[in-house]
Amino acid sequence: MGLESDRRSSESRFAGYVEALTTALGHADRAAPFRSYCTGLLLPGRRKSVEPMAARVAPGQVQATHQSLHHLVAKADWSDEAVLSVVRQRALPAIERHGAIRAWIIDDTGFPKKGTHSVGVARQYCGQLGKQDNCQVAVSLSVANDHASLPIAYRLYLPQAWADDQDRRRGAGVPDDVRFQTKPQIALEQIEAALRSGVSPAAVLMDASAASAGG
Repeated sequence: MGLESDRRSSESRFAGYVEALTTALGHADRAAPFRSYCTGLLLPGRRKSVEPMAARVAPGQVQATHQSLHHLVAKADWSDEAVLSVVRQRALPAIERHGAIRAWIIDDTGFPKKGTHSVGVARQYCGQLGKQDNCQVAVSLSVANDHASLPIAYRLYLPQAWADDQDRRRGAGVPDDVRFQTKPQIALEQIEAALRSGVSPAAVLMDASAASAGG
């Protein structure tokens, strides 16, 4: 009985959390695929691309679910910053009940990639591999105390070669207002935005590679 009660409680909290996030998506018709996408991220399975996720979430409607998930992540016009803002509003108070925020953590994370078409992909240092290789890199800002950490900002790094290549930008759908910025410049903008949003200030931490990255 206890396990069943815990399961229902977890499902209820998950449903409430996802429902809150849907308020940042802009259109009501994005709510259902967003719920399916979040569910797919949590289900077992190593591959978290939309096709295998669709098969796990809706095995009887794989094609339709795949199309709706693909539209959500690749075509729909919603703001990741708006979603992260709702995440922060929901999660940060729960973290701060266990103590004040003690650190802001800047990190750059590499994702190994094949090919040349994914936005920002280039031969650059990839932390997962510990060497230069073909990858994407994202710059993130997290806040942390002794209890937990929470990412509050996340932006894909666009190398100079990508930023200057108009044909490549158009083919990948990179917005015209996205310009080249070094990783430290991106991190500084994230810090300034967090301060404007009223996030409790704390010491800023980063490793040597993030601090010195000119690219």
